[in-house]
Amino acid sequence: MDREIIELDQGWDYMRKGITKLKNVLEGLPEKPFCSEEYILLYTTIYNMCTQKPPYDYSQQLYDKYKEAFDEYIKSTVLPALREKHDEFMLRELVKRWANHKVMVRWLSRFFQYLDRYFIARRSLPVLSAVGLTCFRDLVHMEVRANARDAVISLIDKEREGEQIERLLLKNVLDIFVAIGMGQMDQYEQDFEIQMLDDTATYYKSKATNWIEGDSCPDYMLKAEECLKRERDRVAHYLHSSTEQKLVEKVQHELLVTHANQLLEKEHSGCRALLRDDKVEDLSRMYRLYHKIPKGLDPVANMFKQHVTAEGTMLVQQAEEASNSQVLIRKFIELHDKYMAYVNDCFMNHTLFHKALKEAFEIFCNKNVAGSSGAELLATFCDNILKKGGSEKLSDEAIEETLEKVVKLLAYISDKDLFAEFYRKKLARRLLFDRSSNEDHEKSILTKLKQQCGGQFTSKMEGMVTDLTLARDNQTNFEEYLRNDPDVNPGIDITVTVLTTGFWPSYKSFDLNLPLEMVRCVEVFKGFYETKTKQRKLAWIYSLGTCNINGKFEHKTIELILSTYQAAALLLFNSADRLSYSDIMTQLNLTHEDLVRLLHSLSCAKYKILAKEPNTKTLSPNDNFEFNSKFTDRMRRIKIPLPPVDERKKVVEDVDKDRRYAIDAAIVRIMKSRKILGHQQLVLECVELLGRMFKPDIKAIKRRIEDLITRDYLERDKDNSNTYRYLA
Repeated sequence: MDREIIELDQGWDYMRKGITKLKNVLEGLPEKPFCSEEYILLYTTIYNMCTQKPPYDYSQQLYDKYKEAFDEYIKSTVLPALREKHDEFMLRELVKRWANHKVMVRWLSRFFQYLDRYFIARRSLPVLSAVGLTCFRDLVHMEVRANARDAVISLIDKEREGEQIERLLLKNVLDIFVAIGMGQMDQYEQDFEIQMLDDTATYYKSKATNWIEGDSCPDYMLKAEECLKRERDRVAHYLHSSTEQKLVEKVQHELLVTHANQLLEKEHSGCRALLRDDKVEDLSRMYRLYHKIPKGLDPVANMFKQHVTAEGTMLVQQAEEASNSQVLIRKFIELHDKYMAYVNDCFMNHTLFHKALKEAFEIFCNKNVAGSSGAELLATFCDNILKKGGSEKLSDEAIEETLEKVVKLLAYISDKDLFAEFYRKKLARRLLFDRSSNEDHEKSILTKLKQQCGGQFTSKMEGMVTDLTLARDNQTNFEEYLRNDPDVNPGIDITVTVLTTGFWPSYKSFDLNLPLEMVRCVEVFKGFYETKTKQRKLAWIYSLGTCNINGKFEHKTIELILSTYQAAALLLFNSADRLSYSDIMTQLNLTHEDLVRLLHSLSCAKYKILAKEPNTKTLSPNDNFEFNSKFTDRMRRIKIPLPPVDERKKVVEDVDKDRRYAIDAAIVRIMKSRKILGHQQLVLECVELLGRMFKPDIKAIKRRIEDLITRDYLERDKDNSNTYRYLA
């Protein structure tokens, strides 16, 4: 049975009644709510009008009527209501009208749902909800957006000044700006955000101008931090989340970037003053404020570096003036602890501040103090910690902790090879003369140095420690050898430490003419050693030996602890009452320099074992010596030291020689891999390759290049004298 045709006017009259009822409900007029029968009848009317056969299919007309219903309602009711209100009241009306509009779209879309499902889908037309939204945008939003924006910005400024505002109202208004964009943020950004950000910049520019003149740096930063917190809070409560970054950047620019120099360099409260007065909390705030600003931390890190450099340089000057260079390393450690805590806690471990601290320490740690380099001072400081009776009296835990810090300081020393050589010299003395307080500590620092500088750095030192362990075993075997064969026993207790030449520092080795008692001891040990190995040859370093001999004086017998040289000299007086300077020199086969040192220690220093003629404080080749039988001392055992030798010159010479070899090796290694290279590039690569151990002198590199050319390792390019070729 055919359905009755519904004409357009007839059908639309019925639909208009339903739409009018909906408007009345929205306007709060007395109306009964829609019941399901009404809803079904309205839906069915649209359905029937859209499914009639042409020319009675009114889908397109109904689609147009749908839009007209909104246009008519907005023009007759919504816009007049909005036009009569202003500021905050207009915003409330806008929110109310938007809420009503959404309800109207929802209901009408249900009535006209058949259009959405079939007609619109086939024609690729905007869906009903989008049409409803577009009507509001084109008719309402476009008219009120400027006033709404200005009203919102005005309320935001009031809130910034401390007034209470209705945040939910602002959120609802701004949600309209977002929703109008239908998934795009253009409308929100163009119609609201750009102007709001400009207003923000103007507001904070004015504030910053006043604050920077009247407030201290900490007070200014407190205000800036609070402002940033409040702006983020605004985003959380009513602005769109996409605004946060832009808003924060605006505030940062006006409060922090524009006035950065003036703020950080305030005379009595800027960054330098905060560092000087240890204002940790304020420095932490400074970091928090500036770390998110591109290059914002650069001036802070630079001031930090300058401050640390100044403090370190002052410590160096104080040490120079007080002639007390040993306290300096301890002061450096304390300074490093203090500012490393700043880097970790205030500056959140930021690489920029690690770099600043490193560069600062590199400046003053490499300054000379009273003729001693930083490398030497550090080695001497380690020696004082590790030797028995050193000036640093510390517990085992404190020693470990201090060694850890010393190795950290070493990272700032440019001449690490010089440190290694000084350290090796002092380590040798500790090991050879049993002055090391704890073997575990010796091994511990070597492990730390190895981790810091690599295995090559510590290989010789580790060999020295191993040598001592092997030497103890060797001595035990030697004593057993003597017990097993009493005929070879020399009748004197002898301890021999056998060392591996390559590990230990080079020592002067003279053919000292030993007294017969000592010769016998040497021969016995040689006999024992040859039973162990035939391949190794023993070279005796008498300058490192010690002897305990009994001096039989008139008052009492005193045990004398002497060097081998001193003992050999005194033993000459067992067979002669009086000896001249030249007699002693000839019989011992010593140099003038060594003989002066040992005779001075025995005749002119604290313990006068020998009497000298003439009785003066200085020695000359014309002096004569006798055994001083009247010598006495309250102690029964005394140690007679030799005057100290300044080994610094020799260490520096040894290191310079090693550096020449290192530069040669670096140049050859680079040229071997590159074959052809320009002078400047070769020098740069050489500096980079050697930089981990020492800072090579550019002139020294040039000299080594010339030397390698003369030795046919390199040649100059025929066409360009600044380019070198490797000769295989």
